[in-house]
Amino acid sequence: MTFLRDTGLIFWSQLRANLRNPVWVIIGLMQPIIYLVLFGPLVKGIAPALGPGADPWKILTPALVIQIGLFGALFVGFGIVGELRAGVVERQRVTPASRGALLLGRVLEDMVVLVAQALVLVGVAALAFGLRPNPLGLVLSLALIAVMGAGLASASYALGLWARSEDTLASLLNSVSVPVMLLSGILLPMTVGPTWLQNLAKVNPFSHTVDAARALFRGDFGAHEVYLGTAVTVAVSLLLILVASRSFARENA
Repeated sequence: MTFLRDTGLIFWSQLRANLRNPVWVIIGLMQPIIYLVLFGPLVKGIAPALGPGADPWKILTPALVIQIGLFGALFVGFGIVGELRAGVVERQRVTPASRGALLLGRVLEDMVVLVAQALVLVGVAALAFGLRPNPLGLVLSLALIAVMGAGLASASYALGLWARSEDTLASLLNSVSVPVMLLSGILLPMTVGPTWLQNLAKVNPFSHTVDAARALFRGDFGAHEVYLGTAVTVAVSLLLILVASRSFARENA
């Protein structure tokens, strides 16, 4: 019960801070909306090459939902760098709060923010472009982004505690996030690329997450992309959470 109470306290503390100053939440949502507006017509133009009856908005929107999880979760470590500088983390260290709760409370808040951003993006696509995702597929996609976000946010917090500097953290995350995004097929499906690029993309676990989200939006629940993408996403997230938890506990010892 103490662990749950501590987790809840950290969660509400982080959530209140975002509600008081939602600028970064809004900024994190603007980029995928711009991509939706600017890249949507491009995807619509190549839709015939993607197969008969391919819906460009069901191709681009679920991928942008994953992008929200990717970038939104990867860069939360900047927040804890600021908290380190302000002495917030030091004050938390001297409390009897569980070290696991200090991480979990933050991660749960990030998951809520990511899901809220994803719902806004889907709403924009539905109102402006007529997107009609499968309702159950949408719910499962949101669950997928939450799982992915939990793993990436955990890793980002651990990296933030290790780096202790925005400059160091930015250099590290930018060198990872951009190649991961380009090789995940978020902007354009990797099937339109050459074979060597498709094979390289298969090594990127988040390309399977994107494929799973697209299949879920279509309502194709029996597709192998759904099972593979879900399994890969859960496995990678659990690994990142485990590694980050140990690192977080060590840094906060």
